[in-house]
Amino acid sequence: MKNAAMDEFVERVRAESDILSVVASYVPLKRKGNRYWGCCPFHQEKTPSFSVVPSEGFFYCFGCHAGGNVFKFISLIENVSYFDAIKMQAEKLNIPLPQRERSEKEEARDRKIADLHKVLTMARDFFHSCLTRTPYGEPGMSYFAGRGIGQETIEAFQLGFAPNSYEKLRDAFIKRGVSEELLKESGLVTARQEGTGVYDRFRNRVMIPIADERGRVVGFGGRVMDDSTPKYLNSPETMIFNKRRLLFGLDRAKQEIRRMKYAILVEGYMDAISLYNAGIQNVAASLGTAFTIEQCRLLLRFAPEIYFCYDSDEAGQKATMRALGIVRETGAHVKVLVVPDGKDPDEFVRKHGKDAFLKLTETALPLTEYQTRYILSHHDVRTMDGKAAALQAMLPVLYEAANVVEQNEYIGRLTRTLGIDEGIIRQELANYRGRPDESLQPRRAPVRQAVRQVDNAVRRAGRIVIRQIWNDPDSILYLKSAVPLEKIPFTVHGEILRYFDDKITRGEAFSDTAAMSELSGDAADELSRALVENLDGQDLMQLFEDCVRVLRKTVLQLRFEELRLKADALERANDSSFLEVLRESESIRKEMDGL
Repeated sequence: MKNAAMDEFVERVRAESDILSVVASYVPLKRKGNRYWGCCPFHQEKTPSFSVVPSEGFFYCFGCHAGGNVFKFISLIENVSYFDAIKMQAEKLNIPLPQRERSEKEEARDRKIADLHKVLTMARDFFHSCLTRTPYGEPGMSYFAGRGIGQETIEAFQLGFAPNSYEKLRDAFIKRGVSEELLKESGLVTARQEGTGVYDRFRNRVMIPIADERGRVVGFGGRVMDDSTPKYLNSPETMIFNKRRLLFGLDRAKQEIRRMKYAILVEGYMDAISLYNAGIQNVAASLGTAFTIEQCRLLLRFAPEIYFCYDSDEAGQKATMRALGIVRETGAHVKVLVVPDGKDPDEFVRKHGKDAFLKLTETALPLTEYQTRYILSHHDVRTMDGKAAALQAMLPVLYEAANVVEQNEYIGRLTRTLGIDEGIIRQELANYRGRPDESLQPRRAPVRQAVRQVDNAVRRAGRIVIRQIWNDPDSILYLKSAVPLEKIPFTVHGEILRYFDDKITRGEAFSDTAAMSELSGDAADELSRALVENLDGQDLMQLFEDCVRVLRKTVLQLRFEELRLKADALERANDSSFLEVLRESESIRKEMDGL
């Protein structure tokens, strides 16, 4: 069932969205005539093939063939769904999302989420006040000063301190009308195991508020100031705190990540805070947990490249290797910063400063190089068992290589390092996942690449027909009188034209927002190309009539060949009906000659 309020909302967002200004906020564009050109943000290229035509409201890349309207662009560049792209744009334009009738359960859940955000924001202010305005915070201020964390950074992250008391926060919040139940659900207090009541979860720790990408407080991390354990204590999982889907500092770093076109990912929030304090702001942290594919996709909304900078000790290297395996599935461009002397990023930047750290980015190792070095350094390649183990560990790395050239390079290195014949390595690689050598191709996560499409007069004619009908829906009657829509030669064009016909039959106007969400991906891209292509001022109506004739002739040609083969078969079978088939084919041939 159609939702009129939602349709009106989408149309309003679309009407107030300027595709040129939206795209230009991500991609440098230069005007040429009535269109704008730039290097495509969805694949690597040096010569601009990405075009925006504001008058049509569409973009199209002639290299990787991505195309669509303003919402399709946002969905691709931000790595979100089409409807989430509409909502994101609505937020920027301050257009409220229409409220549908919600169930009592949904209303209760929304109230609980709002209450959790509110009480956690209160807790952030409580801890920050304890640190900066009371004697309780003196140990915390000394701790931050010892790590070189200045007042500006303390304010930027709203860092705080939890007093060494079991009841300080609890009592303060209950006096302000916050229930014990909400305090428990927020993770700020813990139920006593014996007796009744609750006590403060965080005590005698510096406190780091953890926010989602929109800057809303969802939890806390608490760090001790001595060698006691646990060193770090995070909020428990709640309705709004899920470490798999969060990256510390992303709310503050996302604009700089977008500007720099890469993100630096560290393990812990103190690493991120120290780098920020040193003036390096395109940094996020994975909260000390294993890196997840959800976190990776979150980063890819803001930049296509991720620089991993985990600790250089053995635990950090293992965590890096695990994370690299996750990242491969997303198609991200990955490099690894190697911090010298086994230090973590926090120690290094405090000792050597911003410039020295940024130099590490210049020598960052590509993903495959880092994996290879790690594997070879963790096996005794002087022994036969060590060589065999190293080769087995390298097979997934070789299989996942970005291309055949890279694969061959690392096979050659293994041959020299392990002293194993190249043919044996290739055979082992061929046996990996049971693929024959001649058909083995490096697997790569699905990312957009430049693709050379086969184009011909028939396909070009189809695009012109599509463009004319988009601009003048009544033109479809002329097309249908000449070519049945189910016979359209190019499959994707047939999908688009049948979609048009269905819309016209139902009395619905064409809409780019609907087309982008209702057509298949290939059809949406092809529609975009049809509307963006430059026709050099040609008479579209005359061009349309010529192109309909091209399509008609193509359909007739296919039918003629079909009848000719049928007549041959009937004649060989001594079936006299072949004469009738021949007469039909001859009639078609004459019509083709006339066209």
